[in-house]
Amino acid sequence: MTDQPSFNVTLRLLKGYKFEIDFGNAGNIFSDEPAPLGNGDGPNPENLLAAAVANCLAASLLFALRKYNNDPGQIHAEVQGELERQSGRLRIAKLQVSLQLGNEVISTAILDKVLSQFENFCVVTQSVRSGIDIGVTVQDHAGELLHVS
Repeated sequence: MTDQPSFNVTLRLLKGYKFEIDFGNAGNIFSDEPAPLGNGDGPNPENLLAAAVANCLAASLLFALRKYNNDPGQIHAEVQGELERQSGRLRIAKLQVSLQLGNEVISTAILDKVLSQFENFCVVTQSVRSGIDIGVTVQDHAGELLHVS
């Protein structure tokens, strides 16, 4: 969903396991590991990855619907992550992303086309999908299930 061929993010250790993450013109955030390593003064890397996947999918769905002059309203995204030990090391094994539209979509034919394609345009999801099982559901504004992958 981006035409930028490269990007840069800078991290600086502040104390313990707390980092300042500098996104340049987009601003800064802090990350930290939860106790007992850190103080939990920000999202940890697992949370940041999960947020990036959900954000990218929500933006891709939004773009695809707007492309066909639909106003999906407030898209709500939630992501559930599962950690498991693989070869003795803790890894993110699964992310389950749930997206819900805020408004009714005008054309069902367009919706079917959008739902069959939007995940393929999500740079983050497609980049990490080979190593992490990513499930996606989309619900309409009333909570009816429209898409499962």
